[in-house]
Amino acid sequence: MGEIKAGAKKPTLTELPRVRDRVTFLYLEHAKISRQDSAITVADSRGTVFVPAALVSVLMLGPGVDVTHRAMELMGDCGMSVIWVGERGIRQYAHGRALNHSSRLLEAQARRVSNVRMRVAVARQMYQMRFPDQDVSGLSMQALRGKEGARVRRVYLDQSKRTGVAWDKRTYDPDDFAAGTPINQALSSAHQALYGLAYSVIVALGMSPGLGFVHTGHDLSFVYDFADLYKAEVTIPIAFQVVAQAQTGDDIGALTRHAVRDAFVDGKLMLRMVGDLKRLMGEPITEAIDADQISLWDDKQGLQKFGVAYHEFSGEPRS
Repeated sequence: MGEIKAGAKKPTLTELPRVRDRVTFLYLEHAKISRQDSAITVADSRGTVFVPAALVSVLMLGPGVDVTHRAMELMGDCGMSVIWVGERGIRQYAHGRALNHSSRLLEAQARRVSNVRMRVAVARQMYQMRFPDQDVSGLSMQALRGKEGARVRRVYLDQSKRTGVAWDKRTYDPDDFAAGTPINQALSSAHQALYGLAYSVIVALGMSPGLGFVHTGHDLSFVYDFADLYKAEVTIPIAFQVVAQAQTGDDIGALTRHAVRDAFVDGKLMLRMVGDLKRLMGEPITEAIDADQISLWDDKQGLQKFGVAYHEFSGEPRS
């Protein structure tokens, strides 16, 4: 057997780019993904390209992808979120764990979603972000859902009028992307890319994609909650614009993904997402999370030091 190469050493947290400095997402299909040093290699019939793993936020693996164990190891070390999706990125099948060592925001999320009063408060705060000029603090969840439904219908009609793209209703078959109208295909592609970005930011901050405040019962409930904050401003206008400019025979899915990628490329949306998540969880926006801190929980004495030997009877650290 030949000598096994260890490759580049695992980067430290301080060496990794911040979420806002990364490329938002990369979609790959029908390719061989491997690793060379600190880069992943993507090879197909056209050749091989190198992708700096630490600079990609989320990697979407479509049909026909063959990925090596060492490539996945590098992605995990660099905090890259990995999701396995269907053709054109329409359905998500599985995901890989990203780099997230701190549980502080996760604990804040779990505390809020487990308390009815706090959960409603966060849900209202999320709706308030959609209606900045109105006070929704006294509305019930039922009233908020109705208000949001009317807003989204109005957004679709406004974009239809702006672009000239005919609009009837949002309808699609997850198992048959091509059966949808061009505008529904574009919306599906745009929203899926936004879900990938939202998932990446949520997990990068150590939170749970499944603990939703409005959506519930699904392992991506919070992703749907969070992505809904940005659809009217980002993905819906892009989808309508792509369809308005498309020519007969164009690949609507690919055009939409490229347009969404271009809208994400400056990193401003990711920076905004990080701030919004921290704000929703009551976290100071400018405060950095100590990702390597770990403590022992005590119901009476508060957090205790980890990594020391405690005396059997007193529970005090041994000298």
